Parts: sequence; structure tokens; C-alpha cells
Amino acid sequence: MIYIKNISYMMSHIFFLVFVYLFMVHRYSRKKTLAICFLSFLFTTVMNQLKLILFPGHTLLYFFITIIQIVAAQLTGLLISKKRDSRTLFVGLSASNYVVIGSIIASILYILTGNLALSLVGNLLVHIILLMPLYFKIRDIIFKFCERDLEKSRWEICLIPVFFYCSFSSIAFFPSTLYDHPENILISILLMITMLVSYVVVIRYLDSETKQVEEYWKNVMFESYIMGLESQNYLTEQSERNLKILRHDMRHYSTMIDSLLEQGDYAEIKNIAVHINEVVNENKVDQYCENRVVNTILMKMAEQAKSLRIDLHPDVLIPRQLPVNEYEFAMVLANLLENAVFSAKDVSSGNKFIDAKIHCTEAYLLIDMENDCEKPPQFDTVTGLPKSSRGKGHGLGMQSVQAFCDKMGGTIDCYCENNRFRIILYVKF
Repeated sequence: MIYIKNISYMMSHIFFLVFVYLFMVHRYSRKKTLAICFLSFLFTTVMNQLKLILFPGHTLLYFFITIIQIVAAQLTGLLISKKRDSRTLFVGLSASNYVVIGSIIASILYILTGNLALSLVGNLLVHIILLMPLYFKIRDIIFKFCERDLEKSRWEICLIPVFFYCSFSSIAFFPSTLYDHPENILISILLMITMLVSYVVVIRYLDSETKQVEEYWKNVMFESYIMGLESQNYLTEQSERNLKILRHDMRHYSTMIDSLLEQGDYAEIKNIAVHINEVVNENKVDQYCENRVVNTILMKMAEQAKSLRIDLHPDVLIPRQLPVNEYEFAMVLANLLENAVFSAKDVSSGNKFIDAKIHCTEAYLLIDMENDCEKPPQFDTVTGLPKSSRGKGHGLGMQSVQAFCDKMGGTIDCYCENNRFRIILYVKF
């Protein structure tokens, strides 16, 4: 009996670590993450030998060692995870429930058949059968939920796996086991079904909430795009009206130039030519790039910067067809430029500026922005990105930029020196 427990516990912890490794966004490199998981497995295995082989009859010692193993397992998840918050803990606790199912199935098979090999094979198959659909169906949902910054903590969702785990433990493992009370088999099976149904509801809720956030940002981007189109359309109509007036007046300018030529007053002719050029330049619609979506966003942000007396110096190299989703790219630009404008507008000095280098080619994407700022921003200790100082409901734009960068496999670096903030986003295709 001790032998089957030992093998079953070792197998469960292996699959626990596999679950944690697959369903968490890693803080460290793959090699370092695997090393941490291996050390966790060794520690738990040693603890198993203590409670099952060296001190099998000490109930109190068994309880305390089990608690230590649970804490060590959950700390492993928190240690390797990029974000150490309630969502990471929820994934770790859910992993514990996932492996508990395999252990209970192994116990049930052994009680019903008395076959050691069959119970261990059943344990292995249950873990694999559960892991495969979870990996392919909900991994992306969990990743999106964990990568998104929350306005408030979600510690309450951790209660779901905690209560299920406590229920399983009290029914099937401690203080008495299913081997001692096989009549609890039916209760255990019903509880497992209840847990799976509950997780379906929770995962659907998380997926729905994530999609709502994504739709919100899409709406924000499209709203900005529509406003930019309206502004561009207004400027175009205004330019057309002014140029029509200029064309109408050209015959008068022509008469004046002919008269001045006869008089030999070339200086005045030059003044008229300068005036005509000024009228034409004033009514020229800015064209930053050939991509209409991105150009619209840049026009709108340039107009906003101009209204706040901020000098925007764009260095734009963007083709008509982008190697990335143009709407996601436009949203990233809008967020970064909006943050730069917000930071620069409060600068007390008169010379407020934003330098924006935006290059997108088939080989790489580079966004390099620098702007004045009144005081250095606060930086997130995990991501290294600036945190919003505008209170609740703000800061989501930078999260969107981080999500875009992670999706493209790029890097973001930022710093602030001498009241100048600089952020660099680079993606190599």
C-alpha cells in the first residue's frame, strides 16, 4: 500500500509541475525554470519518503509534512511565474486539484480491482487525458488573463480551488483514506464532476471578461480612427475650398504679375510668388505614411500635440502594407503618443517636444519615442514599464502595448533621465 502511494504521489507531483510549467508565463529562462521545477520535485520526493517510509505511523507528522509539500509546490509556481499575484496562485491551486483527480482515480481502481499496475496506469492515463484538452482549449485563455493587469486583486477566485482541494483531502486522504472508507467513492466521483463543471463556468467567465477588455480596446482604437478620418476629411474639404479660391484669384495674380513685369518691379513679383506658396503650403494635408490607418492616427495625435503647443518631430518609415496587424499597430502608436502628449503637456518650460521615430520594414519594427516630462514616472517592478498616475481606469494603454510586444516576441525598454522620458519598442521579424 505504501509503495502504490509513493509512486502515485511522485507521478502526481510530476504532472503538477508539468501543469504549472505549461500554464504560467515564465519569469526566467527555460533552463532556469526547469531547474527550479526539478529541485521542487526532489524536495517533495524526499518529503514523501519521510512521511510514508520512515515515519508511516505518525499522523501529526504526516499532516505537517503534507502542509510543507503543499506550500513548497505553490511557492514553485509563484517563483517561476512572471507575475506573482492572485491569478498565479489560482493556476497553482488549480494544478493541485487537477493532480488530485489522478490520485483518487488510482485509489478507486486499486480498491475495485486490487491490481497495482492497473491503478498506476489509470493514474497516468487520467493525468494525460485531462492535460491534453486543458492545454489545447484553455491555455491561451489563462495566458491572456494572467498577462493583463487588473485594476484590483482577484483573490476571491482562489477560494474555488482551495475549498475543492480541502474537500477532496478530507474525503479521500486525511484523516482517513478511501481504502479505509470505500463507501466514499461515489461522493468523490460526484465531487470531481462538480469541480469540473465549476471550472468550466470559471474559465468561461475569464474568457468572457478578457474578450470584453479586447473589445473595449478595439472600440477605443476604432473611435480614434473614425475621429482621425473626420479630422482628415475636414482638413481636406477646407483645403479644397481654399485652393478653389486661390485658383479663382490666380487670374487676378496673373494680371498683377503682367503689370509688374511691364514696370520691371521684380521684387514685388517675388513677394506675390511667396504669398502664393504660403497659401498652398497652409492648405497641404500632411501625409506621414502610405498606410491610411496609421496615417490617420498620426494625424490625429499631431493635431492634439499642436493644440497643446507641443512640437512633434516624427521620423516615419511605414509602407502601405504592414507585416503586422495594422489596427493593433495603430493602437500601439496611439497609446504611446497619447502617453507622450500627456507627459509633455504639463512641462512648465516653453519648449515642449516629442521625438518619435517609427520605422516598420519587412525585417523589423522600431518605435523610439522621447519626450519632456515634468517629473519621472513610477515604474512597475515586474514589467519595468511606467505606471499611470491618473488613477483608476488608466494605465490600460501601456498594458495593450506590452501585450502587442509579447505577441510579436519583441522587447520594450524605457528610462527617464534629466526630465526626459524615452521608450523603445523593437521587434525583429
